[in-house]
Amino acid sequence: MYTLSHSQAIKEIAGGSITTPNGYRACGVHAGLRYSKKDIGVILSDVPADCAAVYTTSQFQAAPLKVTQQSIAEEQKLQAVVVNSACANACTGEQGLRDAYQMRQWTAEHFQLQAYQVAVASTGVIGEFLPMEKIQLGIQSLVPGKGNEQAADFQTAILTTDLVMKSCCYSTEIEGKTVYMGGAAKGSGMIHPNMATMLAFVTTDAKIESHYLQMALKQITNTTFNQITVDGDTSTNDMVLVMANGESGTNSLTPEHADWDHFVQLLTKCCESLAMQIAKDGEGATKLIEVQVNGAINDEEARIAAKQIVGSNLVKTAIYGEDANWGRIIGAIGQSEAKVNPDTVDIAIGPITMLKNSEPQSFSEEGASAYLRNSMIQIHVDLHNGNGTGKAWGCDLSYDYVKINASYRT
Repeated sequence: MYTLSHSQAIKEIAGGSITTPNGYRACGVHAGLRYSKKDIGVILSDVPADCAAVYTTSQFQAAPLKVTQQSIAEEQKLQAVVVNSACANACTGEQGLRDAYQMRQWTAEHFQLQAYQVAVASTGVIGEFLPMEKIQLGIQSLVPGKGNEQAADFQTAILTTDLVMKSCCYSTEIEGKTVYMGGAAKGSGMIHPNMATMLAFVTTDAKIESHYLQMALKQITNTTFNQITVDGDTSTNDMVLVMANGESGTNSLTPEHADWDHFVQLLTKCCESLAMQIAKDGEGATKLIEVQVNGAINDEEARIAAKQIVGSNLVKTAIYGEDANWGRIIGAIGQSEAKVNPDTVDIAIGPITMLKNSEPQSFSEEGASAYLRNSMIQIHVDLHNGNGTGKAWGCDLSYDYVKINASYRT
């Protein structure tokens, strides 16, 4: 297995953000789309950046996704992404598409860019039209900066039912130079990516052509964003977008580059961090659940089984109730499409083994309940069927999830 040297290790940057990589600025403002919170934000690169994106697989892709895809198709480069919350601009027909293109045009004019250098994203209530006068004034008031405060303003502007901002920042060494990568995301409900029911934005000063960036992102998405679930519902709007502006001064990265693996690990770390933060902040959630499956036929089947477990409402409610009901885990495994030998399964919740070779094991109910009071719960499964491994992340299912979604529009 390839390992990084000490100097090339992935390092977390305390207090870092999407503006930490060289050549990026950001901000967020209150334009009146919501009562008091910031609701329009922008990320701006000093120079055109190579880019890659993955999108929701919903058959009702919202207008902003169509505009973003058209922008990227021009030159595979972006210099800005403008985002609004409160209104998803989804299922809004031709008017919604015109409004998304208008958002792009106003942003391009404000920052003196070509229209196709701007990506557009929206999140919020489906089926409502954007208040375009407020959108225009909001865009015209955007003044991006490098500081942490401006980055936090952007992160706040993209939130909906989220309780906390989601961000990360890491670095590694490429060609002896420090390369930075920052991320910001939103996502709390309608989270069951196949690809990505959330908005996630990643900035890096690495130099990499869009073709190779897209290849890396697609691969990494399958083991990070596609491995989280909150409620099993897929959204209309959401995407993961990566910008790489090359301002670190390195040569262009390709799979043949000696430091290619460093970059892939950097992007993996950033995506995994954002994915876990989204899962942890699921609507009404009190606990983050991580499921590790070993011994599957292959990695893909391990990921399938892990996601089936973490997505089970019965598993989620048992975790919320701090009930060590491993039978619900067995039930979820049996429903998955992963090949299973029903006589060779091990299950542990945290450090407590409950099933060994499909035979129940004695354990302390008090000890299990004590472990389940933690804010992060780990479930370990070994199928003893091969060498495949996979992880998935989710959250428990509480009474508050129903309360939040029963009154989402009000």
